[in-house]
Amino acid sequence: MLKGEQFGQLFAAFRQTAFRLETLSAYDVEDERGEFAAFLADEPMPPEWSDNPWVRSMTDLGKSVSRVHVLRSPLTDYLRYELAAYPGNITAGESIGIIDLAQQEVPGLPDHDFWLFDDAEVYRMHYTEGGQFLGAELLPPDRLAEYRKYQDIAEAHAVPFSEYRSQPH
Repeated sequence: MLKGEQFGQLFAAFRQTAFRLETLSAYDVEDERGEFAAFLADEPMPPEWSDNPWVRSMTDLGKSVSRVHVLRSPLTDYLRYELAAYPGNITAGESIGIIDLAQQEVPGLPDHDFWLFDDAEVYRMHYTEGGQFLGAELLPPDRLAEYRKYQDIAEAHAVPFSEYRSQPH
């Protein structure tokens, strides 16, 4: 499984498209802990929240970055934090959709996260029960059709983030 710098290199290496399906209600990311605590304390967020430099590093090269986040209202504190950062990702060029399972059931989606790069390589993401990232597993090519179908289902049922954000939760 890929972790750290090896996993990070995937985002420099893909040529055209990167799609992510997110499914957890909380992620335990060491680099986010201080920012998350500041968010919960209603403190100002860093300037990169208005235009995410990580996303911009890909979209400025003409690459497409998109995600669908599958969640369930009411939102956890972590999801409120993550969704509060999404406008900066969108400004930087990421396309984000939301599937709220409290509003609609969507059969046929996996219960785990994955990244699909260039419609050619799929990495299943592995996490502890507490949301700590364990690594990304490259799945064999014979699983591509399955994960392309998951992407199609997710994108067909997702509400654009701006529409989701305007609704009461």
